[in-house]
Amino acid sequence: MLQVDIPGFGLITLEHLISDFTGTLSVGGRLLPGVDARLNQIAEFLQVQVLTADTFGAAREELRGVNCAIHILSGASHDQQKEKYIMDLGAENIVALGNGNNDRHMLKAAKVGIAVTEGEGCAVDAIMAANIQVNRAVDALDLLLHPKRLKATLRF
Repeated sequence: MLQVDIPGFGLITLEHLISDFTGTLSVGGRLLPGVDARLNQIAEFLQVQVLTADTFGAAREELRGVNCAIHILSGASHDQQKEKYIMDLGAENIVALGNGNNDRHMLKAAKVGIAVTEGEGCAVDAIMAANIQVNRAVDALDLLLHPKRLKATLRF
């Protein structure tokens, strides 16, 4: 669990990190450098789950050795599936990372939504739905590893 009291934003109590994979934690289906170590550090205090359409079919292999649950979406309406997953789990205790249009509802529903631009870009609707936008996945993960950064970004 991670608790941070953020002036103007309120006390947040996070229990889960839910992240997209393709374009968020990876580029071209390859996990980005430094992401695995940071996810494993975060897994010591948050339940880490990757919720992805897995465009390149590489998520399971790339995340081998990372302490996380992997949920591969199927069918259509991935944006709605991700939002439902967040709501069913308890959105008020979730920080979510994403970059695509199919992440926009998840980012909006989560207590803290972080849009990650990285090498594949970020959909404008995902940015607009998020509380925070960062350029790199490691920057998003570092906000959780160094909560004063999160506080500094979200305070009013």
